[in-house]
Amino acid sequence: MKKGEYMMDLVTISQIITLEKEANERGLGYDQMMMNAGSALAEVIQRRYDHAKPRNILGLIGSGNNGGDTLIALSKLIENGWRATAYLVKKRKKNDPLVLSIIKNHGQVISIDEDASFDELRELIKKSGIILDGILGTGFKLPLRKAISAPLQVFSEFDILPEIVAVDCPSGVDCDTGEAAEETLRANLTVCMAAVKKGLLKFPAFKYVGEIAVVDIGLPKNLPEFMNIQAYIVDQDVVRNMLPARPLDAHKGTFGTCMIVGGSTNYCGAVLLSAKSAYCIGAGLVRAAIPGAIFDAIAGQLPECTWIVLPHSMGVINSSASAVIQENLDRVKALLIGPGVGQEKETMELLKDLLRFRETNTRKTAIGFSNQSKIIEKTKRVDLPTLVFDADALKLLPKIKNWYQMLTKVAVLTPHPGEMAVLTGLSIDEIQGDRESIVKKFAVEWGHVVVLKGAVTIIASPDGKTAFIPIATPALASAGTGDVLSGMITGLIAQGMKAIDASVAGAWLHAQAGLAAANKQGQTISVTASDVIGQIPFVLKNITGTN
Repeated sequence: MKKGEYMMDLVTISQIITLEKEANERGLGYDQMMMNAGSALAEVIQRRYDHAKPRNILGLIGSGNNGGDTLIALSKLIENGWRATAYLVKKRKKNDPLVLSIIKNHGQVISIDEDASFDELRELIKKSGIILDGILGTGFKLPLRKAISAPLQVFSEFDILPEIVAVDCPSGVDCDTGEAAEETLRANLTVCMAAVKKGLLKFPAFKYVGEIAVVDIGLPKNLPEFMNIQAYIVDQDVVRNMLPARPLDAHKGTFGTCMIVGGSTNYCGAVLLSAKSAYCIGAGLVRAAIPGAIFDAIAGQLPECTWIVLPHSMGVINSSASAVIQENLDRVKALLIGPGVGQEKETMELLKDLLRFRETNTRKTAIGFSNQSKIIEKTKRVDLPTLVFDADALKLLPKIKNWYQMLTKVAVLTPHPGEMAVLTGLSIDEIQGDRESIVKKFAVEWGHVVVLKGAVTIIASPDGKTAFIPIATPALASAGTGDVLSGMITGLIAQGMKAIDASVAGAWLHAQAGLAAANKQGQTISVTASDVIGQIPFVLKNITGTN
């Protein structure tokens, strides 16, 4: 991951404070930053909700910078024909010019002190099309005081609420830890100033965030603290720019060949899911290496695939399959190992043989002037294609001493928290309690890309940078969806993408396909891995704009 490659920086509160301090010292004053933030917020509202009815907007105003941003946005929107009300949940300084600007522009200002029963607040909620939540900012720490929780609780009286836009963060969220007060309003959109705060991508805070947008507040891009940011959020524009071109004169070789090694009698379908996904994401040719015991069961279900029948023991690929796999690696750019492969001893030996892949050349040479000759054997290490490890292979790797040092190229590991626990020796609770630090630590230690799956998947690069997929959906919480993801990543690597880029793009597209599958069915309960595969073409069409 190169610096600047991802559009939305992900920062701690201390980092954003440092950035603003550095900008202030360079002449961009705090008041100007606030003006930039409020103006940018107004532009987002104008662009997204210009056709909202009614064109009434209610701002919930706090005493800090978020309240200031919101007041500026309201003034700008009044100038553009909106009817705006500033509801002062916390007192602003006397003769606050931002409040006076609302009044001057014929907007309405109501103080909570004048509305002890919250009757006016209730009426404003009913009449508003948009609500800006600008009460509390990034410095908030729990618990939530009653003076703030009381007006927020009024919103729970409504079955249907207007669109809620959080300013920088939903009020009641700790932007470092991700803790959140129960009264926190669930935003449809959170507009973050300059960068996304890390706590917003943690639970329970993420439940309140909604869609995330970032606006520029004028911070110079050469500020020293920007160089310390190593976490990013992936969005559609980033992924669109990553995807390989599809030239008109292309042939199957243009889009690469990948191989998938997997399957067993107990898990026939896993390799099929991965192979279908690799094709759907654009790979030119997919070779599926499977035990002969399951060939009849699955080969006819994907006629586009080239099938390699491997020797097996009781339906599980055995160690002698290594030679067959190696013989079929010609032109293979990506090799996925693991879907449905099992964890038997025979499979372990196969994995060891592959990681120790050597090529032996034998030749005869004459000895002196006699007719005698001797055989000379030279063995050399042969580089495997870029490897992707998933499912059972992830549980076998830690049983191989120094496995990560045996790989000559940067590989991709795609564990869920349970598999990550096996790989690292940590508990699932330890991993889930600090997902970013854990995945970053081991990606650096192992020297390989690690995709830690789950709600808000994190991709860590060996250089210490992390990319976040800001999506969580139970549509992906079913068997086989991980096989779909590993197949997608493998298919992208086959097309020439680097391991890290293929992992980032694959994870984002996979999450979007999960959302699309749920949207098509109208619920998340019945979504299967095959449904997710079925939506990959739809997601690709949306992102590329092609037919």
